Amino acid sequence: MSEQKIRVLIAKPGLDGHDRGAKVIARALRDAGMEVIYTGLRQTPEMIAEAALQEDVDVIGLSILSGAHLALVPRIVELLRTEGLDDVLVLVGGIIPDEDVPTMHEMGVSGVFGPGTNTEDIVNHIKSALAARPDA
Repeated sequence: MSEQKIRVLIAKPGLDGHDRGAKVIARALRDAGMEVIYTGLRQTPEMIAEAALQEDVDVIGLSILSGAHLALVPRIVELLRTEGLDDVLVLVGGIIPDEDVPTMHEMGVSGVFGPGTNTEDIVNHIKSALAARPDA
């Protein structure tokens, strides 16, 4: 993985119209040497899964501020599995209540990051999680 850039898709699923945090994360990941694709606002789960497939990404970062994470994330994960993208690392950032974090992990989300998370922690999480994979 070290010889090839890590490809990350940053997506804003649902109707949430605020993307400042997503753009901050996208820039931090880019500055850390990753290749970042930002899909823009108001993406459907289907659009996100299709973009992940087309862009051949290693990681998907979902930014959700609307409170719809328990509806959106399972659908996105299901679509990724349907497309054979089980190996794509899924991260969720935004407003996620602490009590929902275990549910996110059970769905297959690798990391959940709330407001104020140090961007270096996200970079390190991605690198560590990808390096720990058997095929790394």
